[in-house]
Amino acid sequence: MSALPEFEKHGEQEIKYTTCYMCACRCGIKVTVQDNKVRYIQGNRHHPINKGVLCAKGNAGIMKQQSPARLHQPMRRKPGTERGAGEFEPISWDEALDTLSARLQKIRETDPRKLAFFTGRDQMQALTGLWATQFGTYNWAAHGGFCSVNMAAGGLYTTGFAFWEFGDPDWDRTKYHMLWGVAEDHASNPIKIGLEKLKRSGGKFVAINPVRTGYQAIADEWVGIKPGTDGLFALSMLHVLLKNDQFDWDFLVRYTNATQLVVQTPGQKGDGLILRDEAGNPQVWELEKEAFVDGSQVDIKPALFGEYTAPDGRPVKTVMTLLAERYLADEYSPENTAAVTGIPAEQTERLALEMAHVAFKETIELDIEWTDSWGRKHDKVFGRPVSMHAMRGISAHSNGFQTCRAIHLLQIMLGSVDCPGGHLAKPPYPKHIPPGIKPAKECAPNTPLKSPPLGFPTAPEDLVIDDDGNPLRIDKAFSWDAPVSNHGMMHMVVTNAVNADPYPIDTLIFFMANMSWNSTMNTAEVMDMLRSKDENGEYKIPFLVVSDAFNSEMVSFADLVLPDTTYLERYDTISMLDRPISEPAAAADSIRHPILEPDRNVRPWQEVMVELAGRLKFPAFTKDDGSRKFSDYKDFIVNFEKEPGIGFLSGYRGKDGQSHLRGEPNPKQWEAYIENQGFFLYHLAPNQQFYRYANKDYLELAKHAGWVGKTDPITIEIYSETQQRFKLAGQGLYDGPQPTKQEHKDRLTQYFDPLPIWHKPLEQTRIDEDEYPFYAVNQRPMFMYHSWDSQNAWLRQICAQNYLYMNRQKAESMGIEDLSWVWLESHNGKIRVQVKLIEGCEPSTVWTWNAIGKQKGAWGLKPEANESQKGFLMNHLISELLPKKGDPIDNITNSDPVTGQAAWYDLKVKITPAGPDEQSAWPQFDEVKATPGMSESPDQLRYHAHKPVHLNRDIRDVLTRGSLDDEKN
Repeated sequence: MSALPEFEKHGEQEIKYTTCYMCACRCGIKVTVQDNKVRYIQGNRHHPINKGVLCAKGNAGIMKQQSPARLHQPMRRKPGTERGAGEFEPISWDEALDTLSARLQKIRETDPRKLAFFTGRDQMQALTGLWATQFGTYNWAAHGGFCSVNMAAGGLYTTGFAFWEFGDPDWDRTKYHMLWGVAEDHASNPIKIGLEKLKRSGGKFVAINPVRTGYQAIADEWVGIKPGTDGLFALSMLHVLLKNDQFDWDFLVRYTNATQLVVQTPGQKGDGLILRDEAGNPQVWELEKEAFVDGSQVDIKPALFGEYTAPDGRPVKTVMTLLAERYLADEYSPENTAAVTGIPAEQTERLALEMAHVAFKETIELDIEWTDSWGRKHDKVFGRPVSMHAMRGISAHSNGFQTCRAIHLLQIMLGSVDCPGGHLAKPPYPKHIPPGIKPAKECAPNTPLKSPPLGFPTAPEDLVIDDDGNPLRIDKAFSWDAPVSNHGMMHMVVTNAVNADPYPIDTLIFFMANMSWNSTMNTAEVMDMLRSKDENGEYKIPFLVVSDAFNSEMVSFADLVLPDTTYLERYDTISMLDRPISEPAAAADSIRHPILEPDRNVRPWQEVMVELAGRLKFPAFTKDDGSRKFSDYKDFIVNFEKEPGIGFLSGYRGKDGQSHLRGEPNPKQWEAYIENQGFFLYHLAPNQQFYRYANKDYLELAKHAGWVGKTDPITIEIYSETQQRFKLAGQGLYDGPQPTKQEHKDRLTQYFDPLPIWHKPLEQTRIDEDEYPFYAVNQRPMFMYHSWDSQNAWLRQICAQNYLYMNRQKAESMGIEDLSWVWLESHNGKIRVQVKLIEGCEPSTVWTWNAIGKQKGAWGLKPEANESQKGFLMNHLISELLPKKGDPIDNITNSDPVTGQAAWYDLKVKITPAGPDEQSAWPQFDEVKATPGMSESPDQLRYHAHKPVHLNRDIRDVLTRGSLDDEKN
């Protein structure tokens, strides 16, 4: 038998470890490299996130590296050509940076707010935020305002941590898990690992989602809820718990503000605020002393229920009394919520009581000694093994902040917060409620901001408004439009800048933000805005800079294009100062480092920012003599300290690399991370892993590491004074800033509430729901993430066209056939799409995969590609402003009135069959042109690291694996 050919040249291969960037999961990957090409991408078995598991996206990173859409060099718009035409000429990096730095210098010397800098899914917001702070502009934010700020804010203002990157279910111990509005793109590998553990251990998995895809398909019980009603469902289950006396009294008394007393003086200043003594301490009623005492004291017996008269004569009630009075009302009974949520009363009641049974009858006890914040020793840790997880299906509604609070309130009532089997925090969380950072509200020439552009308001005094109450930020974040917009409002930037509302800007920088396509509402009109000119023929946004690695739909609108690298070609940090990869029992961060040498004239955006910071002489980047403090991004990461001993990377610190979490800079820190497979892991001791809001040893560690600023216990806030202060401002009863416009007064009064509320999504209150009867939502598939993956040759084989998925029975009752074409119309526009009928869909809901649809020619795809000819975006149907009714609210953002979260999923539509000559996607837009240096899109994109080996074997040889031939030989 002849010798087999050489399949692998192992002697020419090198294995390197880094962090995936094919989604926000940030798994560890093992990359085999040969001749500056990727041979394999595999999961890293030692990595804390994915433990070797890798999804289709991760494996397909090879083909992202091979994308024909990669940008090749810096470019500027050709003189005399129109913005959006995609006519570029290559320039050098020196010319590009000279042009940009000169423009930025002039802005910084005159009016820093004339620069707006907004970033997409960059995973390095600590750096981009620092850059904006040093520049002196508060017009900076990242993608969170149109992604999941409701999720973050809802948790950070309630429990001190939240779902997604802030916390995880205790997959090893939980016995009952509820998954709320979670698609398969975020954290897919950890969730798959966790669900497998849950199923193997016999726990119950309940999925709450209008669509039964992905995770929902393996649920023990699927709850097909109507979109935007999850908050009412949660509060209805709370009604059941209260009615049946199924809540954790001890937990509520010990760790929450349930016993604190609330002033009851409707129509008067101070109504609804916590009763406090002269020192500001919250008051409770002490049952044994029968007196008002400081509720922060230890070893007292405060009343959980009751109403009293304060020493100054004002009536007061405990928070728990107010909670019970509200949620025991008939409006929250399962019988009365069923018509709104679509969930039968019996099912709502049963699910609530099932959770209560598991929490209180199957309690976990662990023999772990720990010390609480008051110095008391405990020999056991108790766990309520009910866990929850939620994401964008909850967040992307105008009632999403209150819905997130309602879900957290369910956990609190069951006592399943940061305990065994419950919802666990991930370092650096939990934080004190809310974190102490306030958003910057003053800017001056050549002066860094006094605080970061984003923060956590607790009162109207924290708003970023002028003396007349007008917004100071271009996106109107932290204004009366959306006072608690912790992540900014990126979806409003283009509209406000073009309208010079509240003022015109000079330069707009977008990094990795596809703001003319899938990352924007009202797509066609936003494209027109980007091209719009004033009466003098000048662009209303004078200068537009785009940094991206690929020729997205946004690139053609740029005046200056700065090409980024891919994630396999750069240094990068996933930092404890930002969005780390921590697990509940371990603090963890990680890096990326160049696996491949770029074959194009590109630079990492991180390097560009450090270069610009040096050129512009930002104080944090400059020595006393004016020279640069950091030579490049690597040098910056090693030597920058937020405070003494605290830097972007928390591992391998100190001169010898032996200090962790805090320590002086280590000149060999990058090498240490690379040697340790690209990540750092700090395991918490068993006595630090639970009850971290009141765990003395954990809080001392957290202060040492810079995660919190003090070791005081974190009181979980069932009742939010922050919400009540803004409500009082709307009512004209606040000693401080108050809105003057009636629409703002109404929003504060209706939608801010110290206890979670449910209200109908705002868009739905301003349209004829009989005309638009269907809820329309989208989600991302497990095998793709944002718009950047549907350029991937391997992933496109899984899906190259999205459909409008519709409940089969409902569609057939309307005469709509499978794979037929229909018109989908909202109050804002119409599109033509192809329908796919399925059973696993709530009857009044239609949905699709997001970001599959493409503009012709974008992302290196051929103009006739399915993504542009048959694929579509729902974005065309969604407006960034609320539906117009001829009133002042016509110009208010279509967002959560509390946080400014873009209300993508409030959309309602009508469906009508398309004609026989209407059998393709509509609308269509001009073709995106290839940029200089791009190769023509091939008919077939093949990839191999070396010459393929072709085997020709007969069937006998295949079946016997050569055994018969071996015997002959």
